[in-house]
Amino acid sequence: MAKEAVVLLNMGGPNNLDEVEMFLKNMFSDKNILTMKSDLLRKFIGSMITFSRTESSQEIYRKLGGKSPIVDHTKSLVAKLQEKLGEAVIVDFAMRYTPPFASDAIEKINATEVEKIYLIPLYPHYSTTTTKSSLEDFEEQYHRYGANATLVEIKHFFENATYNRTVIENIKKSVGDDAYGDFDLIFSAHGLPKKIVDAGDVYEKHINKHVDILKAMLEGEGMTFHETHLAYQSKVGPMEWLKPSLDEKLSVVRNKGVVIVPIAFTIDNSETDYELDVEYREIAEKLGFKEYRVVRCANDDALFVDALCEIYEKMRS
Repeated sequence: MAKEAVVLLNMGGPNNLDEVEMFLKNMFSDKNILTMKSDLLRKFIGSMITFSRTESSQEIYRKLGGKSPIVDHTKSLVAKLQEKLGEAVIVDFAMRYTPPFASDAIEKINATEVEKIYLIPLYPHYSTTTTKSSLEDFEEQYHRYGANATLVEIKHFFENATYNRTVIENIKKSVGDDAYGDFDLIFSAHGLPKKIVDAGDVYEKHINKHVDILKAMLEGEGMTFHETHLAYQSKVGPMEWLKPSLDEKLSVVRNKGVVIVPIAFTIDNSETDYELDVEYREIAEKLGFKEYRVVRCANDDALFVDALCEIYEKMRS
């Protein structure tokens, strides 16, 4: 009987078009996303955002086949990690805003006598809006069940060499047999309101450190791009966000060829498959780019499975 469990945590995404409203409602009810102190004000603003964005978001997911790709990718990753770790460990996953929720994973885990649960948020960098939110959610749900396994958590893993090897190999696949010097490379991180960073969130610092690590690896591999950049995507609303934005960066990069690396995501989702691969592609084409390529996330890559095994073993030591 398994005595340990590994649970992968992520934000989730709609499993069908009917879940789009749920996804938005749960996201904008999260006190780590809308950070105002008043619950009433958060509920009001969250409901307004949900109302205004549901229809347009449904259209995006309709173009992606009627659902987010994140759950299927994660299921495949879990299956491969389970095979790698063997039957002595239960491997499962929980999403923050859409099924399967933390409570679903907890019910399955509680069916056996697990002594330790290792929580691995699938965000390489720590942020209150992602890592903290997912960990808090699982822990709150777990304690509501009155179970007593020890919860062990990791808060970031952008320094893991095997994970970074996954990123480098996926960049190689994107460039293929073409010359690296024909392309600019842009690491695209999900944006964050500046006020959250100013309040002490370390996300931007982690992104900068990660870019430095990957640039050193690229240099070591002889992967010399014309220039390498960092930009932020997904800005919404009028407040100040981390800069430069990806559209601003594209407007000043040499418009020959560009490779976009979604550095903040490990699993492909609407913000990679649609925002980066469709919306920003249209911007790049209008700017005259001859080549525009988006690097795939780690998803269920064998190297990423190896990296998660290493992370798990490090957590146990």
